[in-house]
Amino acid sequence: MSSDPVVSPSHEAATVIAAVLADLLSGDHRGVVVDSPPGAGKSTLVVRAAGELAATGAPLMIVAQTNEQVDDLIDRLGTRSPQVTVGRLSAVDYASSERVRAHPACRVAPKVADLGSPAVTIGTAAKWATVTEGTWPWAIVDEAYQMRSDALLRVAPRFRRALFVGDPGQLDPFSTVEVDRWTGLSWDPMQSAVAVLLRHNPDLPVHRLPVSWRLPASAAPVVAEAFYPFTGFRSGTGPGDRVLTFGRAASDGLDEALDAAAASGWGFHELPGRFTVRTDAEAAAACAALAGRALTREGVATSESGTGPLTADRIAIGAAHRDQVATIRALLPPEAAGVTVDTANRLQGREYDLTVVLHPLSGRRDATAFHLESGRLCVLTSRHRHGCVVVAREGIAELLDAHPSTEPVHLGVPVKFPDGWEANQAMLAHLHRR
Repeated sequence: MSSDPVVSPSHEAATVIAAVLADLLSGDHRGVVVDSPPGAGKSTLVVRAAGELAATGAPLMIVAQTNEQVDDLIDRLGTRSPQVTVGRLSAVDYASSERVRAHPACRVAPKVADLGSPAVTIGTAAKWATVTEGTWPWAIVDEAYQMRSDALLRVAPRFRRALFVGDPGQLDPFSTVEVDRWTGLSWDPMQSAVAVLLRHNPDLPVHRLPVSWRLPASAAPVVAEAFYPFTGFRSGTGPGDRVLTFGRAASDGLDEALDAAAASGWGFHELPGRFTVRTDAEAAAACAALAGRALTREGVATSESGTGPLTADRIAIGAAHRDQVATIRALLPPEAAGVTVDTANRLQGREYDLTVVLHPLSGRRDATAFHLESGRLCVLTSRHRHGCVVVAREGIAELLDAHPSTEPVHLGVPVKFPDGWEANQAMLAHLHRR
């Protein structure tokens, strides 16, 4: 999708959102799908749509995928529409977070009957699956591409019309059990809720948010080319609108990678090539040291939101595995104690000024489907507002050449583009060009 540079990002995004709300409120379709690139305002759209649907007087249900997403949406609803009553479906032992308690019109209960008929009832997909009575005229499904189709099947009897919002380029649903028996079926539970929905309802309108408000002008074209080659998007900011500077001069390779990220949006800290165990201590130490160095060099971030120091809570380190995360956390210097270190799955939906990424293929002998998954690399390289530094050992290009994409093609299964091999090649090519 090519954007007209004459049209402002705000106007372009507003036009698409107006079309989404018009389709939703017209009642001509049982569902409306909205595809969104990273940082395009999915949650903002969900909150706005919730407010407008609640204003019609019809009750609304919202389905999110995690408790963190539920609490975040409640917080946003309380800020934008404090007069809208909200019921938070929860587990019996759930302790309300500060964000939920801050909403003046939110009630928490494990059963729908105990919520007092609020305008908006919100809960996770797993919690909604336990609800066996009641229907709602409207539903909003947030992060719908993270939702398995069988989870949608369990909650579908609860609503008549729905808005599905999600990012098609991020992590797909996963399972810890074998799922080959369902491969090729149109209702394959391992397909995302949106994929199965559109296979059975191809006439549903699909809208695409055209602007990322998170990714800077240096990142949006790179991420779009690697992970969204057929839809594309642009940044809501232009070159020079965001600036990351360091108060202390560079002294070694770590600083050079940080300076490259500050200047071009991308840094690449490449270690000598060799095969390593998954918890590569040298690579983990480099990730931890980069975060510490960014803080000791007194970074300052300037953007449309203002100017402020680069603090630990605005830096994140991402990795593919939990044991890698644990190793990096243990190696963080004292000044970086507040830096977020987590897996791609848990970083999804969050944003920071600076991110450090341990490449999933670093030091590996093979390129498995897990490590080649395009959504994992997409999440890791699309969390930043200013710069991203990738840490990896030499040899990834040769590894990709030695392991070309060999995923089997199954009859009846839509082919996902781009595949992980292609996405990794595109991202690696840019890191080497910078």
